[in-house]
Amino acid sequence: MAKVRGKNTKPELVVRRALHALGLRFRLHRRDLPGRPDIVLPRHRLAIFVHGCFWHRHEGCRMASTPKTRRDFWEAKFEANVQRDRRNLETLQELGWRPEIVWECESRKADLPDRLQAIVENSSKRDQAAPSSSQEAAD
Repeated sequence: MAKVRGKNTKPELVVRRALHALGLRFRLHRRDLPGRPDIVLPRHRLAIFVHGCFWHRHEGCRMASTPKTRRDFWEAKFEANVQRDRRNLETLQELGWRPEIVWECESRKADLPDRLQAIVENSSKRDQAAPSSSQEAAD
């Protein structure tokens, strides 16, 4: 498992190219955020994780199969990954960030740019709907 890449994977590069084509700028692998999100759009308070379907157990995906050998090991490994992901997502939300997951299988679909655009627009709408702290202080 030491040979398994943690960053700059093919699905991550596809997502980064799509975001860049949409005119968006971002930061990569910010260590100061829980879970070290793959892509961070600070202006939108958006943290994007590009998850591999196999390692992060994408439900219903054919790429999320469990190896037949050493089944106990793999099930424990996958469960630990899922629990860690859940903790990181919750912590990011508590810190005021909006975490999003883009699955490896989604990075292969033609509608990826549309989905990313929707994620960013939804994030922007949420920001506009929430009153800023300076407005609250003025009231």
